[in-house]
Amino acid sequence: MKILVVEDEPTLTTALVDKFTAEQFTVLAAKNGQEGLTMALAEHPDLILLDIVMPVMDGMTMLAELRKDEWGKGVKVILLTNLSDPQKMSDSIAKDVAGYLIKSDWKLNDLVSEVKRITQTA
Repeated sequence: MKILVVEDEPTLTTALVDKFTAEQFTVLAAKNGQEGLTMALAEHPDLILLDIVMPVMDGMTMLAELRKDEWGKGVKVILLTNLSDPQKMSDSIAKDVAGYLIKSDWKLNDLVSEVKRITQTA
């Protein structure tokens, strides 16, 4: 399984890459939405962990652009954010995301379990 982590916080990116690599995933990382979009369309990961608030291109814009692509319409995306805004949650659900996780509410092991659950239903 190949995962793309699109996250602008270097510490969190490193933690996610290390954890998923240890769990036998192939992990790619991008530091903003533009880089993430380019990488996603070139590499076709099985799942994308996508931050919402980032420089250059935010996660919701990246998601909208991704969904315009034939392959991108179906890729599973989990949004990772510090935003607990109910409107953002409902907007993301309307864009067919596999999950919306508030960063302060989860631990790495919980995220790994959620990713495994989602990718096994792929």
